[in-house]
Amino acid sequence: MNTIITTLAGFNCWSVALRILLATLIGGCIGSERGRHGRAAGLRTHILVCLGSTMTVMVGIYSVQILGLGGDPMRISAQVISGIGFLGAGTILTRGHFHITGLTTAAGLWTTACLGLAIGAGFYFGAIMAWLVMTLAVTGFTRLERSVKQHHMDTFYVELSDATMVNEFSREMSGDITSLQVFKAKSGIPSHIGLECTVKDLEDSNEMLERLRTLDYVIIAIPQSGT
Repeated sequence: MNTIITTLAGFNCWSVALRILLATLIGGCIGSERGRHGRAAGLRTHILVCLGSTMTVMVGIYSVQILGLGGDPMRISAQVISGIGFLGAGTILTRGHFHITGLTTAAGLWTTACLGLAIGAGFYFGAIMAWLVMTLAVTGFTRLERSVKQHHMDTFYVELSDATMVNEFSREMSGDITSLQVFKAKSGIPSHIGLECTVKDLEDSNEMLERLRTLDYVIIAIPQSGT
């Protein structure tokens, strides 16, 4: 048993194979969860991120321990932390002017890269524990987060094409809106009118936004807070 542990902790063909397989497994599991939610960064992307991070660390270790080049074996892999930010930024999208999506996927890519670095360095226990906690946070806490949001007040800014449509808007949304404030339109167009609508116990703010935008006289509908 001690021989196996020593072999896997060292840098040899067996440990290299284990690190590559573990990076593929962990990256694939994280990516499959993102893929089920329809994210652009899915199974293949997360596998490549984790595998690439693992290989970066192993190249540094190989250059020092096997080739005897000297220097810091973690210097190359340190660039992964900042470099992965460019990939993560590509998953963040802005919808409806100020409604941002993709932050969880971007954070997941960054964490996946960190897991790959840990695997490449042979820190198996830390990588596996972090992966399990990450899985719990992404999947298990989703229901809890939604439950908490149900008790929050969500506020939306809505801009109507004509001030005369305020009463019509109030009638159509009377069952959902708890308060409504009228003020000058942010767009600056004189004929438009701005509204601040508050909705209580909202489960899905995106669904409410889509409903608001289906109204012909609604020009702008964006979240103000609580989304």
